[in-house]
Parts: sequence; structure tokens; C-alpha cells
Amino acid sequence: MPESNTLERGFQAQASLALAERAAREAGRVLIRARHRDAVIVSETMRDVKLSADRAAEDAIANIVSAGSAAPILAEERVFEGGDAPTAGLRWIVDPLDGTMNYLQGIPFCCVSVSLWENDLPLVAAVYDFDRDEMFTGLVGTGAWVNGAVAHVGSAVPERAILCTGFPVGTDFSPPAVTRFVSHVGRFRKIRMLGSAALSLAYVAAGRADVYFERDVKIWDVAGGLALVCSAGGAFERASSPAPLALTVYAHNGACPWPDPDGPLA
Repeated sequence: MPESNTLERGFQAQASLALAERAAREAGRVLIRARHRDAVIVSETMRDVKLSADRAAEDAIANIVSAGSAAPILAEERVFEGGDAPTAGLRWIVDPLDGTMNYLQGIPFCCVSVSLWENDLPLVAAVYDFDRDEMFTGLVGTGAWVNGAVAHVGSAVPERAILCTGFPVGTDFSPPAVTRFVSHVGRFRKIRMLGSAALSLAYVAAGRADVYFERDVKIWDVAGGLALVCSAGGAFERASSPAPLALTVYAHNGACPWPDPDGPLA
């Protein structure tokens, strides 16, 4: 690739990262303000809840991203309403509030996730923990940062590693499924279920945790976090899911590859 094209692409990536960070911060401000008002539940199921704050934060992100980029946006609330979903090419993948139940209950473990992907490859991401004012940013191929300080994955092997995981809406809790899950996670030192996939992955990128594993998780829940892990020197594996716009994900620090190399991730 000619040097001028390389420099131009690098500039565009930096500009996209700055745009993602600005959008994530603005959404965080929206969510902080909304928390001081009565939470308006838009819809609710046994295992999930949607708030008016989710959509307000997404609108804030869309306004900023659309003003600075022509790439389409794949975002949770618009898809939830049945909108068209761009699933290939250059696109923004947005979760305006990951950890909605935590947010509603006053558990300070939730975040905003804004990322840019090209086909199946992550490019940039900003994951903002607005409760702690921690901004996790990543530029794949360049590096990752937490509030501007360099971040890198840890080096723990499975016997010393902390695994983060979760059970998304629609999880199969039948005894065979639970047994299979335990067989995959039992080799790790500790297991944490924090209620936010994006923030759990950000912790892997920052070396606070070592592995993240979840089945049938929506792409917007993990897109930003996966980009951070790659930017911070880690890796991830994925498999398709029967659920729409979902996948099974195993992200790690490089020292904890998938435990069964001869068995499928799914």
C-alpha cells in the first residue's frame, strides 16, 4: 500500500476513534441525567427490560456519529423495534446502555459501547463506564487505553485466570446445557458474572480479568469490548448462533485459548 494511503487510513482511524469517544461520552451524560429522574420502563420480560433512557442515549450517539461518518449504524434499540440491520461492510455497532438492569437497580456496573467494524473485523471502540468516568478506547493494530493510559491484556494461564461470563436472554438452563457450560468454565481460578458484557470485555483488555465467554450474546453487547481486547494484545474466537444478530464468543489474553482445541466453540 502506498505510504500516502497508509497515512490517510491511519488518520481516518484516529478520527473514527475520536468520534466514538465523543459519542460515548455524550451518551454517558444523557444516562447520568436520566438516572436522577423516574426510570421509564418501555418494555419488560421475565429476564429483560428496556428503558426510555436506552433510546435517549442511542439517539445522542446516532446524532454525533451520523454527523461525522457516512457508515450505517447497527444499534440495539433500532433493531429491537424491527429496523433494518446492516450486517456487513463498514458499520458502527452501538449499545447505548449495556447493563440496563444494573442501571435500573442502581448497581454501578454498566456502560456505553460504540465501535466501528468492517465486515467481521473490529477497527476502533470506545466503552465508557460513566459511573467511574473510565473511558476504555482501542485502535486495532495500534493500542488500547484507559483514560489515556496504555492498557494491555494480562498474562495469567487458566489456573490463575479470572473468567467473566453471563447468561443472555433466551439462555438454555436445561441440565445438559448447564453441565456443558460448567465443563468449559470449571478450569479457571475464579468466575465473575458482572451484568455487562462490554464492560467485562473492557476489563479483559485492561488486564483486570483474563477471559470472557458467553453463548448467544447479541453482537452490540460485545462488539466494542472485542475491539478493545484485540487492541490490547488479546484475541477472540467466535461461532455463529441460532439467535438473530447473535454469536458465541470466547475472548482471552492470549495465554488462555479455547480449552478444547478439537471441539467446536459452539
